[in-house]
Order: sequence, then structure tokens, then C-alpha cells
Amino acid sequence: MSGDELSAAQLYAIMRVRAEVFVVEQDCSYLDPDGRDLEPSTLHLWLADDDAPDDVAAYLRVLAEPAGGHRIGRVLTPMAHRGRGLAGRLLDAALEGTERPVVLDAQSHLVELYERHGFMVDGPEFLDDEIPHTPMRLA
Repeated sequence: MSGDELSAAQLYAIMRVRAEVFVVEQDCSYLDPDGRDLEPSTLHLWLADDDAPDDVAAYLRVLAEPAGGHRIGRVLTPMAHRGRGLAGRLLDAALEGTERPVVLDAQSHLVELYERHGFMVDGPEFLDDEIPHTPMRLA
């Protein structure tokens, strides 16, 4: 769903789960709302919890890159839903028809997940909020 199509309830659920995973669980104090979520070109993909349809079981967003191609970010699966391949399903859906190149900054412990989807390491590891990340690219 594009950023300008989100309902207030959908945006709230997305922002809540992003805060739950990135701010609380990973203990990163940062301003998550970056002004890109409501852009018409931003694509939000998520899977709902089967038992609680208003809850997000996995999420990611796709941003248009100014120089062409796309950036995948904010990929998450809340702890209660991990180990079921949900992030991989969302990645597959995000990559269908998405203009290449596609770039992302993977948390380094998840590099293999992205490699299974065709991404390749595209630079040195770096720290973001004290968490090691690796830039990756799918040409």
C-alpha cells in the first residue's frame, strides 16, 4: 500500500510495531518518523497476525531512490512471530516488479537472509545506533 493510501489505524499499527522492535527491543533512541512514510511513492508491505488482524506480524517499506532504483528498510518481525519466514515472504513480494537496483542496510547478523534473495554485500560494515550493519545491493 502506498504511503498516501494508509489509514490512520494502519499507520498507527506500523509505527507502534516499529517502535516496539527498533526503539524498545533493540534499545535505540532515534526519531523513526523520517518524513518518508506518507510519500505516494513509498510502499508499505506487512503481514497481519492471524489471531489479531490489527497487529503487524512482519513489515517492511520500499522507498524510491532519488538516483533511480529503490531502498528497502524498516524490515522487522516482532519476537512472537519470528522463525516462520515472514520477512522472507515480504522480501519476495517487495522485489516483484521493483525497479533495480535495490539497496538496503542489513543488520549484519541477517546478511545471509538477504543473500538468499539475491542481494550482495556492497561496502564495509558500519555501526548504526551501535548495531553492526552491512550495505547490500541487488542489481
